[in-house]
Amino acid sequence: MRDFSLILATVGRTSELNRLFDSLVAQSYRNFEVIVVDQNRDDRLEPVLQRARSLGIILKHLRHWPANLALARNAGIAAAGGRWLGFPDDDCWYEPRMLERIMVRSRRRDRPRGVVVRWVEQDSALPPGLLSWQRSSRFRDIPVSSITLFFERSVFDEIGGFDGRLGVGQWFGAAEETDIVLRALRAGALLAHEPAAHVHHQLEPPLTAGSQQACNSARHRARGTGALYAKHRLPRWVILRGLIAPVLRPLFKGRLGIELSHGMAVTRGRLDGWLQWSRQHARLHGSK
Repeated sequence: MRDFSLILATVGRTSELNRLFDSLVAQSYRNFEVIVVDQNRDDRLEPVLQRARSLGIILKHLRHWPANLALARNAGIAAAGGRWLGFPDDDCWYEPRMLERIMVRSRRRDRPRGVVVRWVEQDSALPPGLLSWQRSSRFRDIPVSSITLFFERSVFDEIGGFDGRLGVGQWFGAAEETDIVLRALRAGALLAHEPAAHVHHQLEPPLTAGSQQACNSARHRARGTGALYAKHRLPRWVILRGLIAPVLRPLFKGRLGIELSHGMAVTRGRLDGWLQWSRQHARLHGSK
């Protein structure tokens, strides 16, 4: 059994994968495989994958359609042979000692079953120590990005895979990675931060601030957070804070234009997601 299976769900991109594969070749810890879950309808990845194999990367190539990031990752989990699973994006890359540092952290006395690494471009620092349900259910240790998450395979055996109703391409447009962390914590899994392990991913260029497109995107993604409010039955004060804070912050700062528009879109999205998930749950409960 390999120590790591890196599950790479991809669609649309080609040359960007080369940077990730180059960073994997440079890893100081080489006991890993890559599971490429290809959601393209053509063979555009073949030259890239041939190059990766020529560099010595152990690689499995799966096809998955229709495109759904969460379900594609689940397909990769099913095919993975590693003890630890990671979920790189097709346009991210690792620093050379990242896998080594995750393995070292996993062998400490507390034996965590999940490790959260540092996304350099987004996080200036990570809080030391372990994640907790108490803090995470208040959105203190989370949200997190999937590229920073590494779990023992046994965690997924116990709690199941990513929720295909959440994430890119779905009506609830985000939060599948935060959901998996909350589920793992609720199941009692020990999750730890490892600030010395670094992943890189350039931040997406922002949409034109205040534009209708930017507000629509913010509202779409915020539905995922709203879904978590209902799915995990978070405390009402946490929900209320999450609905009010995006609007209050710009009001308190006197920024009544672009920032207020964005905040209102986030609030609407969270409310949309909370109510819609609650209605769906009520229908399912009533049908039993």
